[in-house]
Amino acid sequence: MEMRFLGRSGLQISVLSFGAMTFGGSGIFANVGRTQADEARRLLAMCLEAGVNLVDTADMYSEGQSEEILGRVLDKSRRNEVVIATKAYARMGKAAHDLGLSRRHLIAACEASLRRLNTDWIDLYQVHNFDSLVPLEETLRALDDLVATGKVRYIGCSNYFAWQLTKALGLSERLGIARFISQQIQYSLLVRDVETEMLPAGIDLGVGALIWSPLAQGFLTGKFRGGRAEGGRLAATGRLQQYDDARGQRVLDACEQIAAAHPGATSGQVALNWLLRRPGVSSVILGARTEEQLRDNLAAATWSLSDAETAQLDAASQQPLGYPAAQHRMFHGERNPPLFPRSR
Repeated sequence: MEMRFLGRSGLQISVLSFGAMTFGGSGIFANVGRTQADEARRLLAMCLEAGVNLVDTADMYSEGQSEEILGRVLDKSRRNEVVIATKAYARMGKAAHDLGLSRRHLIAACEASLRRLNTDWIDLYQVHNFDSLVPLEETLRALDDLVATGKVRYIGCSNYFAWQLTKALGLSERLGIARFISQQIQYSLLVRDVETEMLPAGIDLGVGALIWSPLAQGFLTGKFRGGRAEGGRLAATGRLQQYDDARGQRVLDACEQIAAAHPGATSGQVALNWLLRRPGVSSVILGARTEEQLRDNLAAATWSLSDAETAQLDAASQQPLGYPAAQHRMFHGERNPPLFPRSR
């Protein structure tokens, strides 16, 4: 499997990575997945055999169960082969400091994650969201301390606006402390908002993109054709109508048409392939609940779309440009060449 450097760092990760959000199955994640240790061990073994080296989780997933299961099933003899990424921010208790990105919470959350993961270090420690109530400098200094003590190797952010990412990088540079090397963001053929600012900012500033929900919660596999939404996260969140419109059907039609031209390929593989060709993308996180789903998703790394097929998907999934991107394109396009050309 292809390996890519994550942002402007020396950390190399596989272009497909594995998301362990389905491990556990309690609280608000009960409808996402209920994978327990035995199945988790098999899924992880499939990933490692295919060349996947990044496993992503978070302390909030099933109230810590995801981290605990990952800590139990990961073969310690292979720990050096695996890049463990986890996240902190969410409320993990009832006390005042059991939430957010204060120094108090971050250091305690990291130590708790280390215990649950049964490891001495976390390769990529990510803040799960932006905390507008805590000074950004406090958050960044706390993360830098975790790096300095060896508990964390690299740091990243998730779900930041581009201006928040830029502000954080500027502070890190001014203070001479560890900087974010990655941003974990939602991106798919049906959710392309990040192309306006977040991905261009990451490319310009040397921050790699880790992609979550690459299949639009399973919609791009085609299994929800005709309004079927039994089981899975899409049913749990009630977002089927958000995707199942004329544009969504147009994208699915294109995915199915392209898949038919590649023996053994599926619509989901087409959607994953499209993401792997997008500028700024370092790795796409797979969230499979079963071995069959995971096997199908991993196969996306064994073939590639043509330029013509990529253009076909671009056209099918194209969204109207918002402000100020539309102004840049319409009046000063020769000075603002697009990273993501639009199909005519």
